Amino acid sequence: MSDSITIFDTTLRDGEQSPGCSMSVTEKLEVAKALVDLGVDVIEAGFPIASPGDFEAVQKIARTFGSQTCICGLARCRPEDIDRAWDALKEAENVRIHIFLATSAIHREFKLKMAKEEIVRRAVESVKQTCDLISQRSDIQTPNVEFSPEDAARTEPDFLCEVVEKAIAAGATTVNIPDTVGYATPSHYFKVISHLKQNVPNIGQAVISVHCHNDLGLAVANSLAGVEAGARQVECTINGLGERAGNAALEEIVMALRTRQDYYGISSRINTPKLFPTSRLVSSITGMKVQRNKAIVGQNAFAHEAGIHQHGMLQDRSTYEIMRPEDVGFIGTNLVLGKHSGRHAFRDRIQTLGYTLDDETFQKVFDDFIVLADKKKDIYDADLVALIETRAHSVPERWKLTKFHVFAGTGTIPTATLELTHEDGRKVQDASTGDGPVDAAFQCLERVTGVTAKLEQYNVRSVSSGQDAQGEVSVEIECDGLTYHGKGVSTDIIEASARAYLQALNKAAAHTGGRAMHPQHGV
Repeated sequence: MSDSITIFDTTLRDGEQSPGCSMSVTEKLEVAKALVDLGVDVIEAGFPIASPGDFEAVQKIARTFGSQTCICGLARCRPEDIDRAWDALKEAENVRIHIFLATSAIHREFKLKMAKEEIVRRAVESVKQTCDLISQRSDIQTPNVEFSPEDAARTEPDFLCEVVEKAIAAGATTVNIPDTVGYATPSHYFKVISHLKQNVPNIGQAVISVHCHNDLGLAVANSLAGVEAGARQVECTINGLGERAGNAALEEIVMALRTRQDYYGISSRINTPKLFPTSRLVSSITGMKVQRNKAIVGQNAFAHEAGIHQHGMLQDRSTYEIMRPEDVGFIGTNLVLGKHSGRHAFRDRIQTLGYTLDDETFQKVFDDFIVLADKKKDIYDADLVALIETRAHSVPERWKLTKFHVFAGTGTIPTATLELTHEDGRKVQDASTGDGPVDAAFQCLERVTGVTAKLEQYNVRSVSSGQDAQGEVSVEIECDGLTYHGKGVSTDIIEASARAYLQALNKAAAHTGGRAMHPQHGV
């Protein structure tokens, strides 16, 4: 019988700390639902004391999904942090508080300015405080408390053992060993975990967890080395999101353990066909594109161009594929539907792709499909996914684009004329010029909505193949010091650009506050 691993997802906490990846409460709830469907064991929902918005998100996720999986909140080893985390989580049926305190010499000297003895005392007091708070719930027999010695990979081995031993004695049920700055190598990290296993007398009373950053591109390799050494929880994120170069990618960890179960002998509860859809969702919400050659979920992950590879694939797929695309829910460009395909065939294909839509959303996506079918001859799986994501992950639309016209060319002044409909029913028409048709459309949108923004990123990609393929435009704007993302899809790239920019402007207009800079941290 294989051993099992706990998958601890921190996309909503460490992943959201990536520059430009902040999510609204509604978006966090959507990602949390996807993580539950994926089968994640622990969801680190946020850092409750960081801001009112973080607190609200953790509280709502705990209330909504706390009966389906373990919901975790992060806290520094400070009484006010721990109290705030408990306030956000206390209504969840299955709850964990994750506390951390730096232990490495460089952090002790320059960040905390604390001696070893004070570090140990603070860690023990904080673990006990957390256990006491959770114990207030009569239905919880053993408080679920995780302790992280931040920058553990650069901490002196003997001192790390001392801190871990005393944290476990104080009540910690999970001890996480972070490679906070991505400094470790696989053999180094293996030795760190092995040293703890061999030298901490009570290590058997807690689960060892690994949390690796990707500064040297070794986060997944280090995490797997930690598992090989005896760790039984891996902290990771969808698409490897995270501060700086990111964290270990959940999809890579899970599929490495599954594909090489002959070596590791370890299984997870992850519903792997949900990996690709979840990756797309997180990418869509955060605006962080997945590189084409990204392992497991990249667009090229199952593409074969070299002639010798193609020949081998035709003879037996296992010659060049160690995983099947369907194992991770990969959606390629299979030709599936045309303009004469009916509602039943459309619904069946949507379900085959792994999407469950309510009646209202289904009708909107089907209507979009009918419009698209009049514009292009053949519709691919990728086209359907783009339509679904545009509708299923859309934000409340204060303004809708109802009509647009652009005029541009050599020797002319590019002009955009737009008609927008407000949520109260008002229709507003306006026109603007610019240094190109897209710029003219963006300026016109700002005039009508009354929201002024700075365009930070503008990306275009083809959704499927062919000259009539849909174009997907993603934008990132800055407004009042905050970042917003938008995405639009159309066979007309200027229309797609306008829809993407309008979606980002709608997000900015709907912003109600509640976000703040995260206090300095990062296990």
